Amino acid sequence: MGPVDVSVVIPVKDEADNIAPLFEEIRAALDDIIDYEVLFIDDGSRDTTAAKVLQLTAGRPRWRLLRHAASYGQSAAIRTGVRMACGVWIATLDGDGQNDPADIPKLLHFARANSPNSAVLVAGCREKRQDSWLKRLASLIANALRSRLLGDQTPDTGCGLKLFPRSLFLDLPYFDHMHRFLPALVLREGGLVHSVPVNHRPRQTGVSKYGVFDRLGEGIIDLFGVIWLQHRAARPRLLDGMTSEAGGPPPSAAA
Repeated sequence: MGPVDVSVVIPVKDEADNIAPLFEEIRAALDDIIDYEVLFIDDGSRDTTAAKVLQLTAGRPRWRLLRHAASYGQSAAIRTGVRMACGVWIATLDGDGQNDPADIPKLLHFARANSPNSAVLVAGCREKRQDSWLKRLASLIANALRSRLLGDQTPDTGCGLKLFPRSLFLDLPYFDHMHRFLPALVLREGGLVHSVPVNHRPRQTGVSKYGVFDRLGEGIIDLFGVIWLQHRAARPRLLDGMTSEAGGPPPSAAA
């Protein structure tokens, strides 16, 4: 399959009952609006998630299922999807149905209209979260701590709805749980980060794969790892006009 504008990457684990509604919502939101493909990455589901995806996407080459042999985590699933994607842009969605696919065109339009820099991350910001008070409180504390220590300019890094160039993601350092720190990693790469308000819905079926206190504990360890990365040099960037057409050093440097 040739390149497309947007690859929608959806990590899923034991989300069988959410696949069909999400399938229909994506089609309603993107058909005839965006040139897109969809990649479901099944991260070791033990229910019928994979079978549901195969049933709905049969005969649709732009809808693909990738399956991990075991559960490797959300960051690994996103990375698998991005590496196998054909899109110039990547849009990520959580597989639980809480993100609204109808927000994807808005994020794409914003990225194209507001960023001359090809290294840009547009992050969804859930203004009216449909989660329990405990989950919202934990997220508030985690976001405040992370923002203060990393300066990542993002009020809601936990939102699964994000848009970024495929090439940008592949340049970022990979580690488990990196998806929670994409804004800081993009800024380290010299890119731009924008937050855009997006819709958020309550989970209709299934259960969350993350415990509140488990996420906080792991997040603190990861946070110090990202701080360490911020104090190490990122990939060098060349000044404009400092390369020759032949690909070697400029004449002045060779003299």
